[in-house]
Amino acid sequence: MKYRVHRPNTKQRGWLRWALIAVTVLAALALIAAAVLWRTYNEGLKPVGGSGTTSITIEQGESVPDIATKLKTANLIRSEVVFAYYAKFHNASQYLQAGTYDFSPSQGVPEIVAKLTHGKVATSLVTILPGQRLDQIRQSLIDQGFSEADVDAALEPSQYASSPIFAGKPAANNLEGYLYPDSFQKTANTSAKTIVQQSLAEMQQHLTPDILNGFKKQGLDTYQGLIIASIVTKEVTNQDDRAQAAQVFLKRLKNGIALGSDVTAYYGSILAGVGKDVTYDTPYNTRIHTGLPPTPISNVEESALQAVAHPASTDWLFFVTGDDGTTYFSKTVEEHEALAAKYCHKLCQE
Repeated sequence: MKYRVHRPNTKQRGWLRWALIAVTVLAALALIAAAVLWRTYNEGLKPVGGSGTTSITIEQGESVPDIATKLKTANLIRSEVVFAYYAKFHNASQYLQAGTYDFSPSQGVPEIVAKLTHGKVATSLVTILPGQRLDQIRQSLIDQGFSEADVDAALEPSQYASSPIFAGKPAANNLEGYLYPDSFQKTANTSAKTIVQQSLAEMQQHLTPDILNGFKKQGLDTYQGLIIASIVTKEVTNQDDRAQAAQVFLKRLKNGIALGSDVTAYYGSILAGVGKDVTYDTPYNTRIHTGLPPTPISNVEESALQAVAHPASTDWLFFVTGDDGTTYFSKTVEEHEALAAKYCHKLCQE
């Protein structure tokens, strides 16, 4: 048996030849395009070139395209697309950290991304601790690099008088109680006033309508609410006990009973220069004087604000913090003295 071999006709051979040519041309163009893209990509990774530094602030939650736009606008990168692709390709997008950074045009994209992912910010943190008196905060700001003159100017209350958070505060009173505790970023150009303004802004955010309405239900204005919150902050370290402690102070206040707070007495005696002395007679000694002290005695924490706005419903009239940090509540002075004798040895001798 004979087999016939099928050979393409002339027309078919021509079509195949042109198809091969087209594929070859397309492959060549693809290779050329890839080479051009690779070269463009690598060029985009290189430094823009130049000297000096530029500070860029990356906000919390800012997207990679937004960051790329900031860097391109500041002439710190060659291409926004290359920056975004590099960050994505190297799985860095989710690790870019907020903060203020110093970048140089001599840095390429890999260096910039590495700096952003490692959080190598050009700032330090200025911290205001909770439960601090205003004079302690003042000294802390000085210790953290601000001049005395800058700090004293920043703490002048009259410049903030228009803020709604100062409702009820006597004009002559200082900022005691108003500087919300937190850590704030500080660059070489940050002033003490900027830190104070940020702290006051945080306080305003925490004095929510819910908190203010809660104060009002307790018969308190904003300033009075802050005063009690400052006492609660200083008296009770266990945040779970603060609502009960707030109820004790509010019940005593409404019934005309002296608050009997050691920390208010200490505040007055310390300001008078005699150290901690619960027997020293000042307007802040709530063992001697009924009603609220004239001002807050420290800055406050969120849990203390919540406690005053939403106190527990109890019959307690006394409490003592034991040496173990536990708060012991009682209804009668006899119960209170027994608990103090049993659980408060070291603390009650201070």
